Amino acid sequence: MTGKSHIIDATTLGDLLLRSALQHADRDALVFPDRRYTYRKLWDRSVARARSLHGLGIGNGDHVGILMPNCPEYIEVLLGSVLCGAIAVPINARYKAAELSYVVENADLKGLVTNDLISEYADFAGLLCEAFPGLAGAAEPQALQLSEAPLLQFAVMLGAEQPGFVSESAFDAAGEVVDEAVIETLRCRVRVRNPCIMMYTSGTTANPKGCPLSHEALVRNGINMNRERYFLTEQDRFWAPLPMFHMAAILPMTACFDAGAAWLTMRRVDAGPALEMLEQEQATIAFPFFPTGATGIIHHPDFKTGGVIAFNHPDESLEERLNSCGRPFPGIEVRIVDLEDGGDVPPGERGELWLRGYCLFEGYYKSPEKNAESFVDGWLHTGDLCALNANGGIEFHGRIKDMLKVGGENVAAVEIESHLARHPAVKMAQVIGVPDQRLTEVAAAFIETHPEAEVSAEDIIAHCKGQIASFKVPRHVRFVSEWPMSSTKIQKFKLLEDFLAE
Repeated sequence: MTGKSHIIDATTLGDLLLRSALQHADRDALVFPDRRYTYRKLWDRSVARARSLHGLGIGNGDHVGILMPNCPEYIEVLLGSVLCGAIAVPINARYKAAELSYVVENADLKGLVTNDLISEYADFAGLLCEAFPGLAGAAEPQALQLSEAPLLQFAVMLGAEQPGFVSESAFDAAGEVVDEAVIETLRCRVRVRNPCIMMYTSGTTANPKGCPLSHEALVRNGINMNRERYFLTEQDRFWAPLPMFHMAAILPMTACFDAGAAWLTMRRVDAGPALEMLEQEQATIAFPFFPTGATGIIHHPDFKTGGVIAFNHPDESLEERLNSCGRPFPGIEVRIVDLEDGGDVPPGERGELWLRGYCLFEGYYKSPEKNAESFVDGWLHTGDLCALNANGGIEFHGRIKDMLKVGGENVAAVEIESHLARHPAVKMAQVIGVPDQRLTEVAAAFIETHPEAEVSAEDIIAHCKGQIASFKVPRHVRFVSEWPMSSTKIQKFKLLEDFLAE
C-alpha cells in the first residue's frame, strides 16, 4: 500500500446507534439545557418509539413525517422510524398550512408525529388542522381518510390530547403489543443503500422537493465528518443547535454517535442561554452555523470564546482556512465547470461546482424533470459558484442564482456582502440585483446595523467607492431590523419583492 489508505465504514443508522449504545452506554448522548439522555436511554427510547410506530402499521419503506421543534422526542421518533425500516421525513417547522399540506401529500407519508409544544414557529396542531380540514373531526384517528393526503393513516400528538390525533397514551399502547424482537428483525433487514431520511429543500422559488438520503450517504458522511475533520473521542461535547429538520443537526448527531461523544443542542438558539450552555456543559467543539444565528452570539456582551474558521482539516494553513471550505472527503469527486461552455476550468478560476460520489441524495422525489436538470452522468449540478485552489480546497464564491449582471459584468453578491460586512456599523448585509433602466441590473444592499450604530445610506456607499469596482457599488441601500427566513437562510426573493413593492 502507498499513500494514505482509508477504511470505508458503511453501516445503517440503526446499527450505528446500537454500536454506540453497547460501547458507551452510560455516557451522555443527547443533552439539552434541561434534559439529558445517555446512549443506553436513547437506544431504549428509540426502540420504544419503533415499537409504537410498528404497532400502528409502519414497516419497511414506509414514510414517517416528524413535525416538532428541537426536543428529545424528535430524535426518538427519527431513530425509531429507521429502526423499523421506515424512512424518516423531517418537516420544516416554519412551514405554513399550505406548505404542510403539499409536503405531507407529496412525501407519501403514512404516519406523522408531532407534539403540543408551541414553538417560536407555530402551533402545530392548529396548523395541521388548517392544512387538513377533515383531521379534527376524524372518527378513527388510526385510520384517517383525508382527501388532501389519501396515504396518511395517522397523526400522533405527543402531549395533550387533540381531536383527530392518536394520543400519546394510545401511541404507547400500540407499542406494548409489539415484541422488541420484531424491531430487532426489522433493523437487521435494513440495507445500507436503503433510503434512511428524506429532507425537503427550502422551496424559496418553487414547491419544496424531497431529497432521499441512503443510510450509507448519511452515516459515511457523519463518520467522515468525525474521522477526517473533528477527530472526536468519547470525551468530546459537540454543541450543534441547528433545527433538527436540517442536515446541520443530523450530521453532527451522526458524527457524535460514531465517537460516543455527547451532542449538545437546544430548543432554540438565543445568544445568552447558548453561551451559558457552552460554558456549563464544557463544550469542546461549537459547530459553525449560519450567519443569522452566529452573529447574535458573536456580538453578545458575554461572548469571549473563539470560533471555528471553516470546515477544514486542522493541519491546513490559516490562509486556507480563511479562504476555502476544505478538501472533499475520500470517495467524493468534484469538478468546477465553466458557466458558458460546460468545460472544466483550471485551478483558481470560478465556475459551477459539480459533485459525484456516495454523498449524494437519491434524486429528487417524484420529480423527473428536476432530476434531468440537476444530474448528468451521476454528477450533481450544485448551483454553487466555486473555485479550486492549488491544494484542491473548495473556495465558495456564492450561489449562481445570486449572480448579478451589471451592465454586462458578472458580479457575485457575496463579494459585495463581504466588503459591506467590514463597515463597523454593519452587523449583516445581503445584496440582491434589482432592475435598472440603463444597466439592466444593479446592486441593492439590505443592511442590519449593530444596536445603537448610526450610519446612513450615503455612508454605506462611500465605504464602497474606491474600494471595490464601480459597477459593484450598491446603487440602493435599505436598512432592516429583521430578515425573511426559510429554515436557516435569508429569502432574497422576498427582499426583491419588498423592493419592487416600494
